[in-house]
Amino acid sequence: MSDQTTPGEHTRAPDRPGDLEETGSGHGRPDEGGAGQVDPSSSSRDEAEGKSAVDILTVFLLSLIAVLTAWCGFESSKWGGEMSIAFSQASSARIQSTAAEAQANAARQYDLTVYTQWVLAVEAQDTDLQEFIEERFSPEFAVAFDAWDAGGREALGPFTVPEYVPPGTLESVALADRADAKFEEALDYNQRGDNYTLLTVLFALVLFLTAMSQRVNAAWMQRAMLGLAVVVALGCVITMLTYPVKI
Repeated sequence: MSDQTTPGEHTRAPDRPGDLEETGSGHGRPDEGGAGQVDPSSSSRDEAEGKSAVDILTVFLLSLIAVLTAWCGFESSKWGGEMSIAFSQASSARIQSTAAEAQANAARQYDLTVYTQWVLAVEAQDTDLQEFIEERFSPEFAVAFDAWDAGGREALGPFTVPEYVPPGTLESVALADRADAKFEEALDYNQRGDNYTLLTVLFALVLFLTAMSQRVNAAWMQRAMLGLAVVVALGCVITMLTYPVKI
């Protein structure tokens, strides 16, 4: 019946593990011809390392430029303060110079009035009046009068001799020179502040280029913009090192 086998038929034995290995050996053996192909994972790893280096440079550049921008703003503020102080000192010295000049003009006017009376006394040949007036000469005019008299009175008057220096004249000149010097200092300080402000603008350009390099898709464009940012940053740093520092 169904349990019987017909002649010529053989019962198939179960596959042995060795048979399976032999059967699959032709299909499971790796292709020896693929040994010379480039591993895609190696290329991806190199690309990742390059991108990581660019990211590190970008972060470092952004951090450095942020610090330098703050420093330039600080220096610009400091030099702006020095400029204001110098302008105030120049204005104060100018006011004091004007006051000293007014004092000199008042002394000169007094001496001129007394000298006029002395000339009238000489014209009237009133010796007593001459002596009376001479006793009331100011010390500065008395020195000039004696020098004029010792010179044979050849000069046009005591006011024209170099010895006549009314009080306040030297102070006025000195204060005027100080005012001019302080004014020049203020202009110099203002220029220094402007230089630092200009560096702040250039550093902002570096930040812009660095940030834009992270937004472009093309790798060559990213490196080009980052390289330009580095060049501008180096130029700004070298220039900044030549500027005076105010703490």
